Amino acid sequence: MARQVADGSMNAAIRCSLCEGEPRPAFEKHGILIYDCPRCGHRFAHAPATHAHHVEHTYDDQYFMGGGAGYPNYLEGSELLVAHGRRYGRLLRRYAPAGRLLDVGAAAGFVLAGLRSEGWDGYGVEPNARMADYACATLRIPVAASAFEDYRPDLLFDVLTLVQVMAHFVDPTKAVARVYDLLVPGGICLVETWNVRSWTARLLGQRWHEYSPPSVLQWFAPMTLDRLFESRGFARIARGRPSKWIMVRHAQSLLAHKAQESVTARLLTAVLKAIPGGLQIPYPAEDLFWTLYRKR
Repeated sequence: MARQVADGSMNAAIRCSLCEGEPRPAFEKHGILIYDCPRCGHRFAHAPATHAHHVEHTYDDQYFMGGGAGYPNYLEGSELLVAHGRRYGRLLRRYAPAGRLLDVGAAAGFVLAGLRSEGWDGYGVEPNARMADYACATLRIPVAASAFEDYRPDLLFDVLTLVQVMAHFVDPTKAVARVYDLLVPGGICLVETWNVRSWTARLLGQRWHEYSPPSVLQWFAPMTLDRLFESRGFARIARGRPSKWIMVRHAQSLLAHKAQESVTARLLTAVLKAIPGGLQIPYPAEDLFWTLYRKR
């Protein structure tokens, strides 16, 4: 499927980012077409910004501090993120003794700090230099400032964690191949991501909060995530839904960003305005899941 670009020329045929099948347009969001693949069932965005500088442009300081589809102040949620890392640190120890771990998309290092507190020898990689510098300078945690695809460490890892990262990759197949290369034989990969087949996503349809390209480009279901990892040499060993807490201020920011799209978002925005932004609340929906994969 070719698509006409702004100058009237035709770009290369658009292919599914998982199976190279020919996708069909599903709908448009923020001026970006979202596609469904009839061959494998994957949903993804074809974003004009998916070029060599996509990561630098999309996950800049505005993403972490500017609100909208990102965060009003990422650093404010440190306590919640550290606790989230601790929960995953305990979960991982059920399947492997604590060893060397790489947190992909480590941001300011808070999830990684929680993982390290549970005994893991934790390292991180993060494309935003300001966030990586914060982790190194403030938390004394080794986080490399690099896109994951360009990261070339001189060591292998027992565990890789991708918490809220898979949906952001331009080329998830290439990313999973890189995960495989960085793991020791029998190593484990933890993925936390959103479920496009969840009841919440189906109920909200195009108004689902995760439809926010170009910061989010891939929408997985458990089945499509399994297919991707299994095709690259992994076996699924466990799956579940995480306990997740969020800052009221973050929820207020996201809903305000979505308010123009639905009456429901406007009503929830009005309700949340009455709640102090610094409070922590449990995430109310069931559209998030985690999966553990072992390298064969």
